[in-house]
Amino acid sequence: MSQLITVHDPRGYPPKVAGKRLAARPETLNGKTLYLVDCLFDNSEVFMDQLKDWFAKNLPAVNTKIIKPRESWVDDADMRAKIEADGSAAILGVGL
Repeated sequence: MSQLITVHDPRGYPPKVAGKRLAARPETLNGKTLYLVDCLFDNSEVFMDQLKDWFAKNLPAVNTKIIKPRESWVDDADMRAKIEADGSAAILGVGL
């Protein structure tokens, strides 16, 4: 056992993060479009369907639309542009 081995530190290096303010909260969602973003995690589609049903029953004046990115863990600029152009708010669903 006279061979050398290389050990890598699995902790890596944390990225530098700059804090940002939260988005302004709308006074109401009535008459507005709310995007429910299915982030493609396990069971997130089921959760988004249930959330859409909840809004239909409890806040029927809110127009909800379910949207999915092209693939999980990858930024989808087209999806974000659609939400920004057509929506007033979004909820990201990450599964159960």
